[in-house]
Amino acid sequence: QPQLNKIAFDRIKQDIVRCILQPGKQVTEAQLAARYAMGKAPIRAALLGLCQAGFVRAIPRRGYIITPVTIRDVQDITQVRLLLEPTAARLAAGRIAPQQLARLNALCQVRHTHAQRSREAAVAAHREFHLLIARASENQKLAELLSELYDQVERLIHLCISRVIPDEMLGYLPLVEALARGDGGT
Repeated sequence: QPQLNKIAFDRIKQDIVRCILQPGKQVTEAQLAARYAMGKAPIRAALLGLCQAGFVRAIPRRGYIITPVTIRDVQDITQVRLLLEPTAARLAAGRIAPQQLARLNALCQVRHTHAQRSREAAVAAHREFHLLIARASENQKLAELLSELYDQVERLIHLCISRVIPDEMLGYLPLVEALARGDGGT
């Protein structure tokens, strides 16, 4: 049962992050059980976890609502990124392994075009890039916080509130070079 709960949680969360389940949409356990071809128990457990994570809100006797995204959410996410990403880079400097630097360089080459797969690849590269640095910081809590934050960032991208520009990843090359020198202040 715990495995089914996790599968239900991951599938629903992914559909919320990708805005397949749109912000503000009301859903019920029965609808989600049918949609994901699962029993109500794992769906209920997943919804409880998603409530705790802030992705859904329970509406007594009516089901659940996919949490809307507000302007304040966008501002808060941006501010938290500006606080945590430089900290992760400073902590990762001097600790980052050569194979991690090579992967960061490869991720910097990912280019976004207007094709859907290209966009998804760019979003995935952006996430992997920042989480690799966070993990290299050797601060588990920081890495977990950034992972949760990037779920929200990805949701903003799918809502077209935030975007990935074609050569955005190339802009991270100076950071990779600074990390290679052991300088996380750049």
